[in-house]
Amino acid sequence: MCGVVGIYCKDENLTAHLTFYSLFSLQHRGQESAGIAVFGDDIKIVKGMGLVNDVFDQETLRTLKGKIAVGHVRYSTTGGSKIENAQPFVVRTKSGVITIAHNGNLVNYLALREELEKLGSVFVSESDTEVIAQLLAKLLLSHDIEDALKLLCKRLRGSYTLIISIDDTLIAFRDPLGFKPLCFGKADFGYVFASESCAIDAVNAKLIRDVKPGEAIIVENGEIKSVFIEKSKKKAICVFEYIYFARPDSVIDGRSVYEVRNSIGKILAEESPVEADIVSPVPDSGTTSAIGFAEASGIKYLEALIKNRYVGRTFIMPSQGLREFSVRIKMNTVKGNVKGKRVVLIDDSIVRGTTSRKIVDMVRDAGAKEVHFRVGSPPIISPCYFGIDMQTREELIASRKTVEEIRKEINADSLAYLSLDGLLKAVKIKKEDLCLACLTGNYPIDVDSAYGCR
Repeated sequence: MCGVVGIYCKDENLTAHLTFYSLFSLQHRGQESAGIAVFGDDIKIVKGMGLVNDVFDQETLRTLKGKIAVGHVRYSTTGGSKIENAQPFVVRTKSGVITIAHNGNLVNYLALREELEKLGSVFVSESDTEVIAQLLAKLLLSHDIEDALKLLCKRLRGSYTLIISIDDTLIAFRDPLGFKPLCFGKADFGYVFASESCAIDAVNAKLIRDVKPGEAIIVENGEIKSVFIEKSKKKAICVFEYIYFARPDSVIDGRSVYEVRNSIGKILAEESPVEADIVSPVPDSGTTSAIGFAEASGIKYLEALIKNRYVGRTFIMPSQGLREFSVRIKMNTVKGNVKGKRVVLIDDSIVRGTTSRKIVDMVRDAGAKEVHFRVGSPPIISPCYFGIDMQTREELIASRKTVEEIRKEINADSLAYLSLDGLLKAVKIKKEDLCLACLTGNYPIDVDSAYGCR
């Protein structure tokens, strides 16, 4: 996950504020820390633990002046949840002040770090992003930006979208397989780069297009140019962006996330029909698919669950203990909508199964006659090494249980998942251009050495 933002703004007094608004719209991508670095005469950075609103206020933003900004909201995969791992990272070098914000995960992080430490590099964090920053700093000592990025690309294995500033030059770079989303827009004030188009909409900029896999877009002195750092014959766009991660109002690689999720619900209704009285989402990520399911099935859409909007996403909380606690305060049942009814619950996925069981039990306790569970993705059977916090098979209920066993585990009357063919039909992106590793076990790059796992 994580969200990254890069802004070039002609008015140095507005840059930090625009970055703040863009990051605020990406809050769903990471809730552990937030940071903004602005380059004026020199770099100035503010970062802290917590939500964007916790870290920044108007007084703080007014102190961040300059035309170039790099912003980040963090969801941890490599490196724990602590201030040392908050981004952006800043490295001062003879080549200039380098600032980096990163969305993704390197599978060869440990090997690169060990190599750099042998060469004398000192690290202040556990994050793979600092490894990227240190490696780039060394490459820039003897190469220009484009050549340094080409050499950097050859060393990195895994997923990475990067927002980089080198003094007053801004760079947006997407890895050659395009694992994680990155797009850019234009406005009267200048340019904005972000993980999702909703962050471009937030500052009233016009979406131009996605940054292409392997492409770097460089902004220097207000002028923009595109350079292809490395081209790949294949892509590996993360399918979970469409299933869960992205906001439904975003457009990623030309596909409306809302349309994809709505189609998922319709296809799910066709593949796994059920007799019921109401269709309800597990809010919020199941909402758009539940609308599609209700429309296709003719079953009434009615909310069985209401979310407390001030509680964050349970899936991206850093520990299982916190996840289980937060479910209890995250949502409540609407008993009048549920009592005596046959209820279909629509959720985007089942990862560990513990949250699903609690939700089903809540609906039963509210008086539901039957509870049927429909999932808008195929079973998750394999760990992700590219930026999702599920790195062992033992965590994944579908890797060790059949659908019927999972149904019993979550206490549902019936359970059905979307088929892989159904998912591909909804996403409308070629199978060979998607990363489906968590659903199929087929990884787009070698991960045998990732964290010592097989």
